[in-house]
Amino acid sequence: MASERADVYTRITNEIVAAIEAGAGRWKMPWHHDGSATSRPINLASKRPYRGINVLALWAVAERCGFAKGLWGTYRQWQAEGAQVRKGEHGSTVVLWKQYGGAETDGDGSGDADESHRRIFARAFNVFNVEQVDSYEPEPVAQLDEADRFAKADAFVANLGIDCVFGGDEAYYNIATDTVHMPPFAQFKDAASFAGVLVHEAGHASGARHRLNRDLSDSFGSATYAAEEICVEILSGFILADLGIAHHPRPDHAAYVATWLKKLKDDPRAIFTAASKAQVAADWMHAQQDVAAVALPALAA
Repeated sequence: MASERADVYTRITNEIVAAIEAGAGRWKMPWHHDGSATSRPINLASKRPYRGINVLALWAVAERCGFAKGLWGTYRQWQAEGAQVRKGEHGSTVVLWKQYGGAETDGDGSGDADESHRRIFARAFNVFNVEQVDSYEPEPVAQLDEADRFAKADAFVANLGIDCVFGGDEAYYNIATDTVHMPPFAQFKDAASFAGVLVHEAGHASGARHRLNRDLSDSFGSATYAAEEICVEILSGFILADLGIAHHPRPDHAAYVATWLKKLKDDPRAIFTAASKAQVAADWMHAQQDVAAVALPALAA
């Protein structure tokens, strides 16, 4: 069982490393996307979005193969819908974590947590994209217009309850004051770039001790710093996909790519851990939207 789990780590990590290396010259990572309604991979049978490491794995495959749609299913799931995977098509690996005697979790990465206290095993499955099958017509997916998407993004970040200070030339999270600092909107080339940086810095703030308590102590160049940057970059990809906003590469990614690649090649589990923490942070951010929605009637009263 341990060897099967190690093989899953290696197979998926190798796919993601290959995607990073392919996009390194453009600083394009597997978690960058165009913000289309199909950006978030969806399972055919459950109609639910994939989570954690599975999102990255399927994004990496979609980029390599040029898939424009985000609907995925196993061979049997496509058969159940009356569709047929075309002969010669290759499946893509996703992973389900299962705790002995417990429920399965769809790729949120929880299986890479403290395994000494929980008996958890990984099950790998092959899934196929809708563009690999015949006799299936996906339903059209509605998407908000651009103005509504960016208004929703502004509200999303505001509902996190993290103080933001606008001004200056740098974007960063100040741990000492628990504030996100952002240049003015006019300094960004477009609204998507502004939203991407704002979500990224808010992502760092999610790791504060009184929130999710990630290690934010180390400086640029350290392994801990690299792990936090990967986590928050993945988190940004998740949230922007949920909001229907493109997640574009930033020029400063060039300074990180080599460090990211080294960390992933040294430890095949690292990307699983980063994706798991990113999913936890994304879940926390979405939960704050529910808290804000409940608080509104009280404020109005």
